[in-house]
This record gives sequence, C-alpha cells and structure tokens, in this order.
Amino acid sequence: MYERPVVDAVLRLIRQGPPLLQVLVGARQVGKTTAAGQVVERLGIPHVFAAADSPLPPGPEWIETQWARARALAKDPASPAVLVLDEIQKVRGWSELVKRLWDEDRRRNRTLHVLLLGSSALLLQHGLTESLAGRFFLHRCSHWSWGECREAFGWGLDRWVYFGGYPGTAPLVDRPDAWRQYVTDALIETVLARDVLQLQPVAKPALLRHLFVLSTAFPAQILSYNKMLGQLQDAGNTTTLAHYLKLLETAFLVSGLELFARGLQPKRGSSPKLVLWNQALINALASRPFETARLDPEWWGRLIENAVGAHLLNHLVAPEWKIMYWRRGDAEVDYVVERGRTVWGLEVKSGRPRPASGFAAFRLAYPKAHTLIIGSEGVPLEEFLASDPRPLLEGG
Repeated sequence: MYERPVVDAVLRLIRQGPPLLQVLVGARQVGKTTAAGQVVERLGIPHVFAAADSPLPPGPEWIETQWARARALAKDPASPAVLVLDEIQKVRGWSELVKRLWDEDRRRNRTLHVLLLGSSALLLQHGLTESLAGRFFLHRCSHWSWGECREAFGWGLDRWVYFGGYPGTAPLVDRPDAWRQYVTDALIETVLARDVLQLQPVAKPALLRHLFVLSTAFPAQILSYNKMLGQLQDAGNTTTLAHYLKLLETAFLVSGLELFARGLQPKRGSSPKLVLWNQALINALASRPFETARLDPEWWGRLIENAVGAHLLNHLVAPEWKIMYWRRGDAEVDYVVERGRTVWGLEVKSGRPRPASGFAAFRLAYPKAHTLIIGSEGVPLEEFLASDPRPLLEGG
C-alpha cells in the first residue's frame, strides 16, 4: 500500500521525541486514517483506534473512555501504547479534556502516544491554539498531488487534471458516471453536511451549497461578489458570501483568493479569484466528459490554471505563505505568492488564448518582485505539479 510522506514524519517524531500530541489535519478522503493505521502498524505496539464521525457527535465522555482503554495497554514506561482519535473536532470541549488527560500522563510518566485526526481546519486549530499550546505537532495532509497519483496509480497528468487527487476514487475513473456520483454523494455532500453545516453556525445552508456549486463552474476565475449575488437566490449581501467562502476554505473545498496590494489592506469586498482545492470537485459537477473537456482549450486551460492554484494552496500553508492574484486594468498575474518580504508573480501558460502577459505592469508596480512562468516557455507543468513548490520559491 502506498505510504504518504506524513507517515515517516509522524514516526520520526514519535521515536525521537520530544513527547507531543501528533495532530493530522486535512480534507476528507485524503488518507489521514490510512496514514494513522500505517503509523500504528509500523510501531508494532498495542493501540486503540476510535472515530467520532457519527451523525450525532459524541460527548466528552467518549474521549475519556477511549483514553482509559489506551491507558490500560500502557501499564509502564517499558510498555508503550498508541491512541488514535479520528474526527476529534466533533467532540464538544475536546481540547480542554485532551489537555487534562495528556498532562496527567506526563506527570505519571506514562508512555502513551496520541494521534488526533481532524477534517475541519478552523475548529481543530482553534482548539489547539486555545488549550494545547506547546503540546502538539501539526501535520497537514494535503489533497494528493499529481506526483503521488502517478506513483500510486500510474496516472498521466491529463488524468489527474480532470479526475483530481482523491485516492478512493481511483478504481472508478474508468466508470465516469459512478465516479461522478461517488464524488458528489460520498465526498462533497458529506463534507458540506458534516464538516461545515453541522459544526458551524450557517443561517442560509442552501445559499452555502449554491455558492459552492457556483464556484465549481468558475475555476481559477475572478468573480465579483455582485455577479455572485446576481446568480444566487436569497444571497443576502457580500459580507455573507465572503464569510461562506471562508467556511468552504476551512473544509478544504474552495478558496476565494484576495487581490494583492503590497503594504495595503485588501480592499473590502474586492473580487475573489475562485480556486478549488481538488480537480474532482470541478469535474464531478460539470457536464463535460473527460474527452470533451480535453478538446476544449478554454475549459482545459481553466482546469490547468486551477490545478496550479490548488497545488500552491495544498503546499504553501498560511500564515507563513500567502497566495493571492494581481490585476490592474487589463493587466493580470495569475497568482502572487508572498512570504515575508519576498514576492513571486506566477503566470500559467496552458495553451489557451488569453490577453498579453501582465508581468511588465507587475514588475513596474513591484520592481523587487520575482516572476515565474509555469507551463510552456517556463517550468514544465509536469515538473511543477509533481513536486513540492517550496524549494522553487524559497530560492528567491
């Protein structure tokens, strides 16, 4: 079975210390539970594995029960055990209870390794920073890159650009109708129902769903809030839409990238650039089969541009990295990446007809910024999408 790099990262910290809670956060169906199982298997010590992903989330006593089961296996420092708690963010008051139990084990010198898994970035990280500061190491489990899908399934780039990086869908890609139904019902609907609507205060759930569907129709496109308001029923106002976009981002579905303006606060209500975190989210809801999409230069170009944006979002984590776009008049730069005082302008060359490059105007506005072409005339798409973009950008 294919092992993602996070498995070795978790094992290294468990074996070499210091003793910390190991936290895996990421989208549903990207392999967090599988990775935790591989960690447990390679450790080869007694373990307890429990998930809180039920329609009615369990109370705090569920955590205490699972912890007691694991403690029974870790009788002394020479007999370590592992406790894995999946979808931990669904348990009310989870962070305070985990803090108390973890600190008790440290005082009693009990060797219990704890892995916490979660699929809601907002809720999980809020609990970590509020109650567990200094006690955890956060591992981010991104959507699968093309490099991983190529290694695990032998996929070519075109297949990944269309079908995306959910490993569980790999056996279904040759049955497009089944693939589309699985992504829609088992992934999209589950995430919206359980990771967004069930856990967050959402006054207009139908609007949030419609906003997500609208986003999938405009991948890698700048869409004004006023245009969204015109296409959505009962849309309320731009503030509501901006808030709902943030909620969709916390579930690793879609981000509304802000307009870049160095040294200035983003203009309130500026038009976001919509980027889906996984290509499957786009094409499961689109009416274009793979062959039709591949022969449409405009649509395929949008898919390529979204794939590059998704690759950046999945690897360049806030707050260290910021991903935006830039536009002034008719001049546009597809993506702007900011890290500290270093700024990169990225342009995606996918072969589709489009206006002239906005690099000249961007360099004039920001003479110290670096520029990078991805695709024809620059870094080959295959090379960029198969690797971590951080080494390429950190050299700036």
